Amino acid sequence: MDLFAHTTGPHNAQILICGEAWGEQEALTKLPFQGKAGQELSRLLSEAGIDRKACLLTNVFNSRPPDNKIECYFGKKEEAGLGATREPPIKQGSYILECHLGELDRIRALVDEVRPNLVIALGNTACWAILGFAKITAIRGTVRTTSSGVKVLPTYHPSAILRNWALRPIVVADLLKAERECHFPEIRRPHRTVIVNPTLQDIRDYLKEDHPILSTDIETRNGAIECIGFASRKDHALVVPFTMPEGDGSYWPTLGDELEAWAMVKTLLERPMPKLFQNGLYDLQYLVKMGIRPRNCIADTMLLHHAMYPEMLKGLGFLGSIYTSEPAWKMMRLDKHVAVKANE
Repeated sequence: MDLFAHTTGPHNAQILICGEAWGEQEALTKLPFQGKAGQELSRLLSEAGIDRKACLLTNVFNSRPPDNKIECYFGKKEEAGLGATREPPIKQGSYILECHLGELDRIRALVDEVRPNLVIALGNTACWAILGFAKITAIRGTVRTTSSGVKVLPTYHPSAILRNWALRPIVVADLLKAERECHFPEIRRPHRTVIVNPTLQDIRDYLKEDHPILSTDIETRNGAIECIGFASRKDHALVVPFTMPEGDGSYWPTLGDELEAWAMVKTLLERPMPKLFQNGLYDLQYLVKMGIRPRNCIADTMLLHHAMYPEMLKGLGFLGSIYTSEPAWKMMRLDKHVAVKANE
């Protein structure tokens, strides 16, 4: 098998860009990204400071699906044969047909042969083929690794931009991150200590610390506060839980302990230091119901971002993908490469 057949770019590239399948122009030239989506990819890479000629470009499938419908390469479990038992579905009930399994073997072998500093996986199909699951909206803009340790940054396919222009600034932001990540092969995360199972003494100690500014965020379930997180610096945070992770019962062993925890949360939020929220109007309605009146609420990251970039999404997960080097924390349970230091 010639792993480099139908690819363009140097075989020792720092960046490998993987798309989905051939379109009309690609089928004529037998090369990736030759049509309108390829032209848009060139513009996107240029805006992000990435030289397309320095990248190795390929697709998951070196063929053109009928009517450009990638769904034709997938089928129901009973149709897929070995594909249904060897590979996870690309979406519920949709498995790769056995006749196309060789394409997955080729793209994975190519990634392992080149071992670039970074793979840019464009779209759900590339995400699924290289990482094993297709959740592009959930993980785009965040860095993960393949099972063999090659770094991958997923983002939307240029053809998706041609259908929905609002995705374009998001992809540019992702490619700017790709330009930063392509200079080294390992994942570099900032060190953080997050206390997620605190004792009452942990909260008491946190109250004694000097907090020039306090960032806070709540999580809710069934109309009640599940936990409250606090951070006053970038490398340390405290999470105060009030329910068990499964939602069955209180985190605190006694009612007295829970009341003391609430009292310390109230004290912290009602101190005069500036408070920073993410979608604070949502949080405040729950805090007020608990008799807590946070003081000096000066800023809201969601509103500040929305004021600067009203065309973009503004959820916390999206902001994390744009402004930080953190993983997609909504999927941290699936990511064996993320370690959160907890105080047991």
